[in-house]
Amino acid sequence: MRNILKKIPGYNEAVEALKKGKFPMLLSGLAGSAGSLAAASLFSNGGFKGALLVIVPGYDQVISWAADMELLMPDRQVVVFNPAEALPFEVVAASREPAAGRLQALASLRGHGEKTVVIASVEALLPKLIPPEYWERAALFLRLHQEIDHDNLAQRLVLAGYERLETVSGPGQFAIRGDVVDIYPFYELPVRLEFWGDEITSLRRLNPETQRSQKSLDEIEIWPAREFVYHPDLAAPAVERIQDAYKKRKSALKGSRNALARLQRRVNRLLEMAREGTGGSLNLVQPYFYTDQVSLLEYLPDNSLVFLEEPGRFPEQCRARTVLLDSDYRRFFREGNSFTPWQEHYFDGDHLLEKMTEYPLICHSRLLTRVPLIEPKSLFSFSTKEMQPFLGRPDILVQEIKEWLRKKTTVLLLTNTGANLKQLERELKDLEISFQMVNKWQEYLRKGRLQVGTSSLTHGFEIPGILAVVTAEEMYGGKKVRGARRRRAAAADHVPELSPGDFVVHVHHGIGRYVGICEKETDNIKRDYLEIVYAGEARLFVPVEQVDLVQKYTGPEGATPRLSRMGGSDWARVKQRVKKRVQELAEDLLALYVQRSQAEGYAFSQDTVWQREFEDRFPYEETPDQKQAIYELKVDMERERPMDRLICGDVGFGKTEVAIRGAFKAVQDGKQVALLVPTTVLANQHYLTFKDRFSHYPVRVDMLSRFRTPSEQKKTLVDLQKGLVDVIIGTHRLLSGDVVFKDLGLLVIDEEQRFGVAHKEKIKMLKANVDVIAMTATPIPRTLQMSLGGVRDLSLIETPPEDRLPVQTYVLEYEPEMVRDAILKEIQRGGQVFYVHNRVQTISSTAYYLQGLVPEASFRIAHGQMKEDDLEKVMWDFLNREFDCLVCTTIIESGLDFPNVNTLIVENADWFGLSQLYQLRGRVGRSNRLAYAYFTFTRDKVLTEQAEKRLRALQEFTEFGSGFKLAMRDLEIRGAGNILGAEQHGHMAAVGFDLYNSLLQEAVRELKGEKLPEKKPAAPFLDLRVDLYIPDSYIKDGRQKVDIYRRLSTAGGLKEVVDLAREVRDRFGKMPDPVSYLFDLASIRVRVSELHVQEVQHSGYTLVMQFEEGAVPSSEQLAYWNSVFGRRLSFSTVGGLEIRLDTRGLAPRDLIAMLKKALISG
Repeated sequence: MRNILKKIPGYNEAVEALKKGKFPMLLSGLAGSAGSLAAASLFSNGGFKGALLVIVPGYDQVISWAADMELLMPDRQVVVFNPAEALPFEVVAASREPAAGRLQALASLRGHGEKTVVIASVEALLPKLIPPEYWERAALFLRLHQEIDHDNLAQRLVLAGYERLETVSGPGQFAIRGDVVDIYPFYELPVRLEFWGDEITSLRRLNPETQRSQKSLDEIEIWPAREFVYHPDLAAPAVERIQDAYKKRKSALKGSRNALARLQRRVNRLLEMAREGTGGSLNLVQPYFYTDQVSLLEYLPDNSLVFLEEPGRFPEQCRARTVLLDSDYRRFFREGNSFTPWQEHYFDGDHLLEKMTEYPLICHSRLLTRVPLIEPKSLFSFSTKEMQPFLGRPDILVQEIKEWLRKKTTVLLLTNTGANLKQLERELKDLEISFQMVNKWQEYLRKGRLQVGTSSLTHGFEIPGILAVVTAEEMYGGKKVRGARRRRAAAADHVPELSPGDFVVHVHHGIGRYVGICEKETDNIKRDYLEIVYAGEARLFVPVEQVDLVQKYTGPEGATPRLSRMGGSDWARVKQRVKKRVQELAEDLLALYVQRSQAEGYAFSQDTVWQREFEDRFPYEETPDQKQAIYELKVDMERERPMDRLICGDVGFGKTEVAIRGAFKAVQDGKQVALLVPTTVLANQHYLTFKDRFSHYPVRVDMLSRFRTPSEQKKTLVDLQKGLVDVIIGTHRLLSGDVVFKDLGLLVIDEEQRFGVAHKEKIKMLKANVDVIAMTATPIPRTLQMSLGGVRDLSLIETPPEDRLPVQTYVLEYEPEMVRDAILKEIQRGGQVFYVHNRVQTISSTAYYLQGLVPEASFRIAHGQMKEDDLEKVMWDFLNREFDCLVCTTIIESGLDFPNVNTLIVENADWFGLSQLYQLRGRVGRSNRLAYAYFTFTRDKVLTEQAEKRLRALQEFTEFGSGFKLAMRDLEIRGAGNILGAEQHGHMAAVGFDLYNSLLQEAVRELKGEKLPEKKPAAPFLDLRVDLYIPDSYIKDGRQKVDIYRRLSTAGGLKEVVDLAREVRDRFGKMPDPVSYLFDLASIRVRVSELHVQEVQHSGYTLVMQFEEGAVPSSEQLAYWNSVFGRRLSFSTVGGLEIRLDTRGLAPRDLIAMLKKALISG
C-alpha cells in the first residue's frame, strides 16, 4: 500500500533528495490519507533506521493519522503522545490513564525507537520534559538470575513514580508479597518477579484480571510511571532555587496581605514536595530540579524523521496556547497562586520550530506556503485531490466509478466493516458493475480495474488519471468502527471485598460490623477467625472455614443499617418478613408473565433481505452484548405472545440501536411503532437518531412534543390515525386521549421509572397486546437478571464503545482560579461545561459568582424545582450550544447525551455518594475528545467521618481500584430498586442485596416448579491439631485473606482446591506450613466428604475417621489404606464404622502427607 505513491510524478525524486539529506523538505498537494501514505512511504524508502515523529494540528488528525499508520506500518508500534495537563494547582489525586500514551511514547522512543511511530498534536509538544538521560536513569532493566535487594527495588520503583499497593490492578502500581513482586508499567501487561533471597528466579507476564501468571520472560524493562522523576541528589539545589524564586516574587507582592499568605502556603508545599518527593503534583517542582528541560524531539533516537503536517498553522496554534498561559499565569502571580513563570513549564512555538530543523524534517502543506524559521532545501508539489463525500448519493458515486474506469484509472472502494463490505458487494452486483474482491494490499492497484475490500484507511483521495481511493469516510459519512472492549464496564458482579468497618450479613445472626481477621490460639494450635460486632458490643468469632456464611452488606448508598442482636429472634423475624414480601413480588411478576404469555399477540415475520440490509448500514461493529440483546428481541417479536423486554445499559452503549432494529422489523409488517420518553429534549434526540437511521427507506418518522406547533401536531395525529406515520416519538403527550393509532405493533418506553403514577396507568393500557421494549440507563446486577429469569425478560448491555476516551479526573481543593482556568480552556476549544452545585437555594448566586469569575463565558442554571417548560427550554438551548456553562444540580445524572460537554466541575464532591459521582462523570467524555472531571472539596472545613471516607474512596476512584467497583455496585443496587419498586427497595435494605437476591431466586424457582438446588451438606468436621491460618508475613491484606478463605470454603471439588493453591503460590510465593496445611485439609475434606465421612478428629495419639450411618468404603479402598498405613490402621464398627490411626511418632507434616496419599492419590 505504501508503494501507491510511486506512481505520482515527482515522488521518486523526493526519495532521492531524502537520501542525499536535503532537509528541511517541503511537500504540498497531498489530499486525504495521501499525506499519511507519503510519511510512511518516504520514511521506509528514505533509509531511516530510527523513529518517525508525526506532528499534526489537532486531536482529530491525531486519531486519523494513528489509524492510518497502524495500517501502513504494521511492523512498528504506533503510539499517540497526548497533550499533558500540567495544572498549576496542587491535586490530591488524578487519573493516570490519559498519561499512558505519553509514557508509552517516551518508553518506546528510549527503549525501541527503531520500531516506533509517534503521533503528536501541536499542543502535546509544548510541555517541557526532563532530560532523557535522567528519565532513563530511573528505569529498571531486570533479567533472570539478576540479584537485587527487595528494599532497593521498592525504593527505585517509588522514585520512578510507582505506587505500592497490596494488589496491582492498574498501570503505575507495584506490590511486594514476600518473595513475589508484581509491577504494572503503563505500556504493557504487568510482570511478576519471584525471588530466592535477592536472586530473581522467575520472570513472568501477569494477567491483571485473574492475577495469574502467563508466559515466562528472560528480561524486562520497567520505565518510569510519570514524566517527572524524583532524584534525591537533585533535591537540595531544587530547594534553593524555590526559595530564591519565592524571595523575588515576595518583594513584588508587598501590598497584598492575602496574596502573600497564599504565596507562603504555596511555597511551603512546594518545598515539602521537593524535599520528600511525594504529592499528587510533583510537576510543579520539575523546573527547579531540571534547569535544562527538553522537548519530545530530544527523546528521538539517531536517524529519526520528523514529519510536520500543515507547518503554516504551527506558530499560530502555539501562540494561541501561550497567550492564554501568559494571561493565566499573570493572574496567578498577582493573586499569590504561583511564582513560577509559564515559560518554565512550556516551550514557545519558535523554540520548537528551530529545534525541528536540527533533525531530518519533512513539512507538508495542502497549499505551498512559506513557513517562518524553516528554510527548505528541497520542494516537491504533488497533484492529488480530496475525495468528495458520497453519503446518501450512491448515483453520483456510480457515475464517478464509470468515469474513472473509462479513463483507465484504478479504483479502490474500501469499507471499514465486513457488514458494509457485503452491502457494497450486493449494490454493485445489482448495478451490474464488474469488480474484484481483494484481501491483501498486494492484490490492489490492478490498472483500470474496480477493486473492493476492507481497510481502516481514514480518508480517500484521487491521483488524476492514475488512482481513485474511496473510503468508508466518503461512503458512510465518517463514522468509525466501534469494537467491544475486552473488559466489561460493569465489573461489579464480583464478591465485594471485605474491609474492617464494613457492615456484613451473617446468614444466621444478621447484620453486624466486621472488625477484621483475628488469630486465636487454643491448646497451642493457631487458627484465624472473622470478628464481627453486633448490637450491645456482642462479638462473634466465625471460623474461616465458615466464611461463606458471611456476606458484605450492600444496601442503598449512604444507608446505615441497624445492627442485629445476637441470640435474639429479631433477625429471624426480619428475614421471614422479607421472604414473605419477596414471595408476593415473585407471584405478581409470574402472574403478569403468565398473563402476557397466554395473551394473543402478533408474531412478526422473520428477518427479510431489507432487514439485513438495514442492519448492515449500522456504521459500527455491534458489541457482543448488543448482538445478544438484538437476538433476544427478535426471538420475542417472532413469537405469538406479546413481548415485554427490559434493556439496561448506560447512555451511548447502544440500547437505542436495539430498539431501532425492532422498530424496523415492526414497520416492515405494516405495524406502527411508538417511542415514549420522559422529556421533550430526549424526544428530539431520539427523533433525529431514528430519522437518520431510516433515511434510506420509505419510513415516516414523526414527533409529538411541545416543540411542534398545534397545527403540526394536528396533522401528525390525523396521519397517525390513517396509518401514514410509521414511527411516532413523543413525551407523555402520546398518552393523551386524542392520540389514536391505526395499528400499533411495538411500544418502546425510555426510562419508565421517571413517569408519574397517572402516566404509568395509561402506559399499562397502551401496553395491552402489543410488543413492549423498556429501556433504562441505570445498570442492574447481572445476578438479579439471573434471579428474574423466566418472570422478567431482561437484556444487559455492559460493554462500552471502544472509541470512548478515559476521562481525565482530578481530586483537588476548590480554587476559583482553577475553576476559571478549566472553564476557559473548555470553551476555547469550542466545548461546554457542566458545573454541579447541588443546592437549589444558592444555585442562582453561584451562577452570578461564576459569571463574575469568567466574564468571557455565558451561564444558565437548571434544577429539579424549575417549571418543566423552563427546565426543558434550558436543556434544549444548552444542547444547541446557545450558552457555555450549565450550573446545575444532579439533574444531569442520566438520560440525555451532550457530546459537546467535555468538562465537569463538581463542588463539594465529598457530599456525594460514589455512584452519583460515577454517573456525573459519565455525562462527559461522550465524543472522541479528551474530557475532564474536577471533583473539588474545601480543605479547611470540618469533614464528617462519612465524608472523609468518601474523599479517600474518591482518590481511589480516579484509578482502576475499589472506588470504581464500589461505585458500580451502588449504582446497580439503585438500578435493582428501580426495577423492583420502592417497597422492595426497603426490603432489600433490611437484609442486604445479596441475601435478598438469593431469597428472590429461591421464590421464583419455587413458583415455576423448578427443583431447588439441594442444600450443600455440612462439610465433614476435621480437626487434625495443626496450625491453620494465613500469617501477615505471607499475606498482609485482610481483604485478600478473606477472599482466599471464602473461595477455599466454597470449593466444590478437588480441582478447584488445586487451582486455588496454584494461584496462591503464583501470587504470593512458597506457602508457609500453616497455609499449606489449609489447602491440604481442604483437599482432604473434599475427599472424605465423597467417602461419606462424618468427622475426622485427632486426639492424643489417635486419629479417628467416623463414617456416616450405612457408609462403607470399597474392599479395594480398604486394601489400599492398609498398604499405606500398615499396622497403624485399625477398625471399629461399634455405633457405625470407624477407622482409627495410631499417630505416635508422626510429625504433623508426615501425618498429612500420609492422609493425602491414602485419600487423594489412591
